[in-house]
Amino acid sequence: MTISSEPGSHTAETVAQEVQRFLEQRTQQTWDPDTDLFSTGTVSSMFAMELVVHLESAFEVVISGPDLALDNFRTVNAMTAMVLRLREAQR
Repeated sequence: MTISSEPGSHTAETVAQEVQRFLEQRTQQTWDPDTDLFSTGTVSSMFAMELVVHLESAFEVVISGPDLALDNFRTVNAMTAMVLRLREAQR
């Protein structure tokens, strides 16, 4: 699901809502934006790859190199910040 191809069209709120929607759909749980998804044991490193693919396709970003660090995927807020940073870099 692609949200929008305009680099400035995303806000922290819209990115976080999409990340939350995806997580809730895949895990059948509601997540606090600051919950460490990996420490809960619900999300594995394999699921992190699903997150990468989803974020890349939904927000038209490329996540590679240092951005693939698990810390960028630990929380909804961390993923939101990474997506916004990557989209800003596309400008």
